[in-house]
Parts: sequence; C-alpha cells; structure tokens
Amino acid sequence: MSEWIVGLEGSAEGARIAALLALTSAVAHAFFGALQKGRHDPWLARGAIDLWLVIFSAPIALFLVPWPEPHLWPIFAGAVVLHFAYKLTMAMAYERAPYTVVYPVVRGTGPMITVAVAAVVFSESYTAAQWLGVGCLSFGILALSRFNLKGPVPDRAMLRAGIFWAVACGVLTAAYTTFDAWGIRQSPDPFTFLAWFFLLTAFDFPVIAWARWRRMPDRPTLGPLMARGALGALVAYVSFGGVMLATRIDKVGEAAVLRETSTVFAALIGWAVLGEKVGPRRLALMALIAAGAVIVEFAGR
Repeated sequence: MSEWIVGLEGSAEGARIAALLALTSAVAHAFFGALQKGRHDPWLARGAIDLWLVIFSAPIALFLVPWPEPHLWPIFAGAVVLHFAYKLTMAMAYERAPYTVVYPVVRGTGPMITVAVAAVVFSESYTAAQWLGVGCLSFGILALSRFNLKGPVPDRAMLRAGIFWAVACGVLTAAYTTFDAWGIRQSPDPFTFLAWFFLLTAFDFPVIAWARWRRMPDRPTLGPLMARGALGALVAYVSFGGVMLATRIDKVGEAAVLRETSTVFAALIGWAVLGEKVGPRRLALMALIAAGAVIVEFAGR
C-alpha cells in the first residue's frame, strides 16, 4: 500500500486520487466539527476523541507499521506543538460562539495562507485563475460566517472573542497543513508517519478534559461522551489522514483548498440532519465556495 501511494506522486492518477481524498476529508471534517461542537462541552468532546485516537493508534504504531526513522522525531515534536495550539484555539472558539459562525471563519482564513506558503515551501506554481478561485472560496466562506451572524446576539463581546479565536485557529490550520505536508514527505512510509502522528498528537487533551470534568459541579455522563469520542476518532482518521495523504501525492495548496469545501458540507449536514434553513443567500454563497474549489482544481490542469 505504501509503495503504491509513493508511486502516485506527481502522476495524473495521483492528482485524481488526491482530489478524491481531499473531498472525502472535507465531508469527514464537517462531521468532525459537528461532533466536537455538539451538545457536549467542546473540551470534553475533544478529550474523548483524542483518548480513542491513542487507544486505536497505539497498536498500529507499535506493531503494524515500520518504526520511524530518527529524523522524524523532531518533526513529530513540532506537530505535537502545532496541533495542541490548533486544538486549544478551536475549543476556545467553540466555547464562545455558535458553530455556524466559528466553523466558516476557521475554514475561510486558512486557504489563502496555505496556498501562498506552499508556493514558497514546496515551489508550487498556480495560475492567475487558480488564485481567483482561492479568493472566491475564501470570500464565500467568510461571507457565509457573516451571514450566520444575523439575528439577536445575547453576548456581543463573547461573540467577538469567539471570532478572534476562530481567526487564530484558521492561521494555525494553514500552519499545520503546510507542516504536516512537509513532514509526511520526509517519511519513506506515509503510514508510519500517520500512525505515530495520530498517537503522539493525542495525549494532551484527554488530560485537560479529565481535569475539567472532575471540576464540574454537574458532570456529564461518560457513556455518551465516550461513544461520541470513539466515532470522532474514526472520523479523524479520514479527515486528517485523508488530507495528509493528498498533500503527499499532489499539490499541498490544491488539497487544502478542496478540503475547505467542508463548509458547504457542514451547511448541508445542518439542513439535512438538523433541519436548519439554507435559504437563497446561503445557497448562493455555498455555490461560490464550491465554484472557487472547482476553479482551483481544474484551472491548473
């Protein structure tokens, strides 16, 4: 499997598979965000997800994939720091503002930065039309977030704080996307990198969540929380693992942009599952986001 993935790098077939992986990752990430922001405290939800990531990943990392090369350990250390900061800002944002406001801000802040950094770090080139597509996608996502702000707001200061943390999280999303893409390319076996990545970056939030749960005067029942965590961990493999494999075999910027269509899928999930109204304006913005992703994907072919 690893040899097949590595053999796809730079090929037309690899580009097609990378696009499919990025889109699959987008759908999974929309579900992942909803799972963390659901009825449970976002700190506890993320802690439960990470606990199951440790449980699921440990036997894979220790017994099923080759041992990491020595030069990978500093890369893993960097990933631990970046992803802890990302998870911290994500939880801070979810704690302060609604999901429909926070999620588009996070996803809309990252693409332009990621594409620009990837152009420098990986010497990736993009056409003027592709840059236009990135602009359409980012504008559509951020406009969707602004549209979701309409209506009465009980605590405007709390909402502003949530948006601040969401912007910070978006910047960190661009940072970890670029760093992870570089990191997975340093490993001869991409699945070795993925297994150890999921294991090592998941130890922090279970400790934070456990300490937070113990201090709560009205502690939530652990059974439903742990069930949500197990499901979230499986979704995380598809969401984060899928996009990392996509960046291994094709352009980092294109994979990152396609993944941000998760905003469209999040809105569709809200409409189909939660009964939320879409409306013509939100539908138009979703179409703009999708059009931007399509332009980025096909304008460079």
